[in-house]
Amino acid sequence: MNLDDIRAAAARISGHAHRTPILTSRTLDERVGAQVLLKCENFQRIGAFKFRGAYNALSKLSAEELARGVCAHSSGNHAQAIALSAALLGTKATILMPEDAPQSKVDAVLGYGAEVRRFDRYADSREAMAEELAQQQGSTLIPPYDHPDIMAGQGTAALELVEDAGELDALAVPMSGGGLMAGSAVAATSLLPDITMIGVEPSAANDTQLSFAAGERVSVDAPRTIADGLAVWTPGELTFPINKELVSEVVTVADEEIVDAMRFLFDRLKIVVEPSGAVGVAALLQGRISLPGTKIGVILSGGNVSVDRFRELVG
Repeated sequence: MNLDDIRAAAARISGHAHRTPILTSRTLDERVGAQVLLKCENFQRIGAFKFRGAYNALSKLSAEELARGVCAHSSGNHAQAIALSAALLGTKATILMPEDAPQSKVDAVLGYGAEVRRFDRYADSREAMAEELAQQQGSTLIPPYDHPDIMAGQGTAALELVEDAGELDALAVPMSGGGLMAGSAVAATSLLPDITMIGVEPSAANDTQLSFAAGERVSVDAPRTIADGLAVWTPGELTFPINKELVSEVVTVADEEIVDAMRFLFDRLKIVVEPSGAVGVAALLQGRISLPGTKIGVILSGGNVSVDRFRELVG
């Protein structure tokens, strides 16, 4: 994957994905001593950046592959992205979702016309189940991050940010399996060679941070965190080498710090950001990212949190 792939993905999703806005906050800038630009993927279709990669990947399938359908495994946002992309491209989708996935995300997937099957995230191998399902159906498995077309699609968020914002000194990106970061890192470092890429993970799901320290992919126990979209136990096989080369640092934030960031974003910018999407701002507010006098981009990766859950968390 390279910048040309990301630009091709941008052309492919143009007219289907939103070019999301960049928001700023004087209060946030004053708190962290830097100029912060928030790339608001909570305003993307399906409420998260995942639509970019899903539509890019599905739109590259042949007519024969589309006729056989697609399948995926996801805690929620990739599921919605595949379901909507499949509907737009006239194919069927079957999604494996964990039993504890937020009901709002399950309902959205069903609303887009996909079939949902459930699994236990703490006991089952979602990858093995998805591969078996694809074989049974003859469908195409679209993984949530370990796929070149997914990574290229996700990288369009950073491409837009750099195009719209100009120079950036650093870019903070949520880390799950690493697809958003891999695409963002390739896009941003290709256009801005001196930019500092910083990954942010929940403290309970710090698989990438540990893998960086070990110099190889390591696994953690099944994470339990409010940031359900970042609850993976090992970095992607394809994403990890890219991120290891291009990402300067990975920092972590606790669940209560994520909640503080969600509350700040709602209070000061009047936007709803899900826990997984708020980790970058949490890292800034807690001083885990401290770059005084610089211009920092932050990707708010999504806003898919139900009203009840949001009220429960932020009070």
